[in-house]
Amino acid sequence: MSNASSYPAAVPVTTGPNHHFFGYYDKFPWDATGRYLLGLETTFIHRPPEPDDTVVVGMVDLADNNCWHPIAKTHAWNWQQGSMLRWLPTAPDRLIIHNDREDDRFVSVIRDVHTGESWTLPFPIYAVSHDGKSAVSVNFSRVHQMRPGYGYVGLPLPGDDELHPEDDGIYHVDLTTGDYELIISLAQIVAIRHDPNMEGVKHWFNHLQFNNDDSRFIFLHRWRRQEGRGHWTRMFTANPDGSDICCLADDEMTSHFDWRNPRQILAWARQKDIGDRYFLFDDRSEKVEIVGENVLTTDGHCSYSPDGKWVLTDTYPDREQMRTLLLYRPEDGHRIDIGRFFSPKDVGGEIRCDLHPRWSRDGQKVCLDSVHEGHRQIYVIDVSDIVG
Repeated sequence: MSNASSYPAAVPVTTGPNHHFFGYYDKFPWDATGRYLLGLETTFIHRPPEPDDTVVVGMVDLADNNCWHPIAKTHAWNWQQGSMLRWLPTAPDRLIIHNDREDDRFVSVIRDVHTGESWTLPFPIYAVSHDGKSAVSVNFSRVHQMRPGYGYVGLPLPGDDELHPEDDGIYHVDLTTGDYELIISLAQIVAIRHDPNMEGVKHWFNHLQFNNDDSRFIFLHRWRRQEGRGHWTRMFTANPDGSDICCLADDEMTSHFDWRNPRQILAWARQKDIGDRYFLFDDRSEKVEIVGENVLTTDGHCSYSPDGKWVLTDTYPDREQMRTLLLYRPEDGHRIDIGRFFSPKDVGGEIRCDLHPRWSRDGQKVCLDSVHEGHRQIYVIDVSDIVG
């Protein structure tokens, strides 16, 4: 089922027989020149990855008939966030960074896409700072055990029976030297505003992201429900060294988010006296305001345009198995739907294909992953007439 003609064209930039996708919504797949678009290539889409499965890291040459250029392979990947593949901010016209698995550990690899030169850092990355000098990360074996589709298979979890260990949590990684250290432990976070429903269940961290000037980063603290199904979530911020921790959302659920500026965070979350909405949180304060009341009514993968004037987001499948892609202008509450895409039920759960829409660096295009044509591919939409 293709995109409706009333919407701007969603142009595939990858083709079969193999499948292609990028992953999460919080990174620029385009290089600094706008010519190359990063992606991953697989031969299957209907099952989770197994330890021996690799994906091809590559890029699309948008100036040469969308030619696919394979660059490397990696064993560290999942269907939701790929391999944390991204252009490295220190040289976004030639250097990329992604995760991999070597022997008994997960690592990160920096590559020059034009010369083929590469070097390996001894720890994987989750979120990279905007200056490209540091990253924050987590134990991907623990994430995989607790939330399949977001961690990596292939390595056992040490201390498997530990619910919230003192020696595991969030790590700071120096991307220049490769040095890494634990900065926030699970035990430390569980002790903050401790609740009885945190007892007797496993905890983990997910969804890390630096703010716009790298002075703070955000992370989610999650733990299994005691009855065994689903999980609870709290949203925190901290300094890059793990200090000055602030709990911003503590009402059972926080989902996707993006920094509006160095101080404010847009997040789909729950406030017990209001319900589930998009809220704008002020870091290190109790100020919260609703965004898009009666307009943005469901959870989605939200991100601000480079100029901050638009929010790009999507929805999960509706009753007709259709996902909606949309733009929202906070200044006046104007919403424009820019696509609806069919999502087959046999690509669901851990292996689902969320649209995960992502901005181009100039804010004139968006790209997404979709299976609406029967295979998983990357599409680009020109939104310049809308946002211009």
